[in-house]
Amino acid sequence: MEQTKYLDAKKSIAFLGLAFVVLLGLSYTENRFFFGILGKVLQNPLLAVAMLFMHNVLVVSLILLGMSFYVNLVVLNFFKREKYADVIITHPRSFALIFTCIILLLSILRVATLIYGGIALESLPLILLVSAPIGIIEGYGIYLTIKKTLGRAMSMKALAYIYGVFFVASVIEVGFINLLITVAS
Repeated sequence: MEQTKYLDAKKSIAFLGLAFVVLLGLSYTENRFFFGILGKVLQNPLLAVAMLFMHNVLVVSLILLGMSFYVNLVVLNFFKREKYADVIITHPRSFALIFTCIILLLSILRVATLIYGGIALESLPLILLVSAPIGIIEGYGIYLTIKKTLGRAMSMKALAYIYGVFFVASVIEVGFINLLITVAS
């Protein structure tokens, strides 16, 4: 009986890993498409909120799926010989904070690359200042996603709350972008 459960768990992990790889490929395609049409999308605020929200949901779902895959690998002892395989699961807050900071830093560098065609160090403080309010909200959503997933405490209620955080971030981001465009004009 226990052997059957272990095989079913292995199948579940394999499907989870496969879903992660497929979603990773789809997110790459979506990312290229999204940033290619971003200028046109921002002309319609409702469409911009919907597109930004869907983009953020895809990113958070990818994080959730990847973290779930890792947690299941560790819980089912796929890393038997690894000395510190469970350190991430035993310290979900610390890892969530570090991973969130990395994601936000990469996002800021991505924005700098989109705006200036490269990373201009002299414009980085301005980009940090402008993106701080949205970054704080989105960072909170990413942090919650990682912490709850690694702590094995993710529920439908928590997921709905996290998606709500990203919806609020999308509305604020579109409003902030429109404000900046109005001020710059």
